[in-house]
Amino acid sequence: MLRLGFPVIGVTDVPRAVAFWTAALNLVENPEWAKDTWRTLDHADGSGHALGLMYSESPVERYPRLHLDLVVDTTAEQEAEIRRLIELGATELDWDRYPPNPDFVVLADPDGNPFCVVDLSVAPSG
Repeated sequence: MLRLGFPVIGVTDVPRAVAFWTAALNLVENPEWAKDTWRTLDHADGSGHALGLMYSESPVERYPRLHLDLVVDTTAEQEAEIRRLIELGATELDWDRYPPNPDFVVLADPDGNPFCVVDLSVAPSG
């Protein structure tokens, strides 16, 4: 039976990416499949795999078709998490595709991979 696994991010510095993403999302490194070119990060509560980090020489895409959305429940949480992520090594991108009154802020991890921090309190309701 086909199942969806977990997202994998291409990175140029695997140890740096492990340090950033484990701190950013309270994940833990899983030694089971660890290699110089691969790390699996698990949820700290033991509920399973969360993220894969794979060495890649491919250039970062400015406008990736697939990216991570990290979500919070309030604007205050969004602001605090953005500050925390920047302290961990993320950068705020000069994003030229924001809609009017966006519910998200675009950051990049230390490898330059874009991701969003979304405030669910102002996200459009369906």
